[in-house]
Amino acid sequence: MLRADGRPTLEDVAARAGLSRATVSRVINDSPRVSPEARELVRVAVQELGYVPNRAARTLVTRRTDAVALVLSEPENKFFDDPFFASTVRTVSQHLSAADTQMVLLLVHREDDHERIARYLSGGHVDGALVLAPHLDDPLPEAVRDLPLPIVFGGRVGIPETGLHLVDHDNVGGGRLATEHLVGLGRRTVVTVAGPVDEYAGIERLDGWRQATGLDDQKAANRSERADFTEDGGERAMTALLQRVPELDAVFAANDLMAAGALRALHAAGRRVPQDVAVVGFDDQPAVAPRTDPPLTTIRQDPSLRTEHMVDRMARLIAGEPVPTGRTVLPVELVRRESA
Repeated sequence: MLRADGRPTLEDVAARAGLSRATVSRVINDSPRVSPEARELVRVAVQELGYVPNRAARTLVTRRTDAVALVLSEPENKFFDDPFFASTVRTVSQHLSAADTQMVLLLVHREDDHERIARYLSGGHVDGALVLAPHLDDPLPEAVRDLPLPIVFGGRVGIPETGLHLVDHDNVGGGRLATEHLVGLGRRTVVTVAGPVDEYAGIERLDGWRQATGLDDQKAANRSERADFTEDGGERAMTALLQRVPELDAVFAANDLMAAGALRALHAAGRRVPQDVAVVGFDDQPAVAPRTDPPLTTIRQDPSLRTEHMVDRMARLIAGEPVPTGRTVLPVELVRRESA
């Protein structure tokens, strides 16, 4: 019979399908102990009646919330200013929605937020967590690594990776590819606007540049300037490099925002791009790379691909499948535009 609000009940579905209530319940709750024929009968009955399962009751049975947390351990101002994070949130939401899973966004604002987030994650509110904690000294990975739910990290973390699930892009290979492209253009003095010393992406992209240039420690230090992954930081770093290495004829910037800032500094100094100085960035952010003057040659890392791998691994872990731990490293590619 219908509920007081007129919506069909599980008993209505059972009657329409010609099956027992227990069998219908097993189908609704994804039990493997149901025949394909029964599943099809229930599917048709659900569609005909417009039945919507009671999510609260289903959660009691399956102990699943059909929700996954996305945890971003970054200052709030950086989260809103850097298009990389907006792209990450959008792609995670899209992939989870396709799996009929709700995304719960958690931001780390202060030092004591780590314990708060760990308590929330262990409180049965979500089935798992996708965690981005790119800083070497971030206490968040240590706080969540042993929680009783699946955790998948995006990128490297500042703790031993044994027993962890990680998905990352090839930052070292990308830095090397960018620099090799500049060297292949005949550029002789390739400098770099490097990322922060406390972020793995900055460290590894700098390593790639070092590998491609083959510079010794002293020359590498002279031809590199660290910044903070912002456009203003890239402009300041480029200005410093122009003063210290006036003969420079190429720049690898460790992200697109810093490359945009470097272009601004080069224009202000009267250097033509790419005639005098060739520039390559990293990320291929749609809101940045094609819109600089000139459009930016850059290394593309596909956030959707990383998200797809993270969500797939999470789904398998939630389902109880045996998923090997370790780090999956995804490829990057060079996108050629007018700046190099």
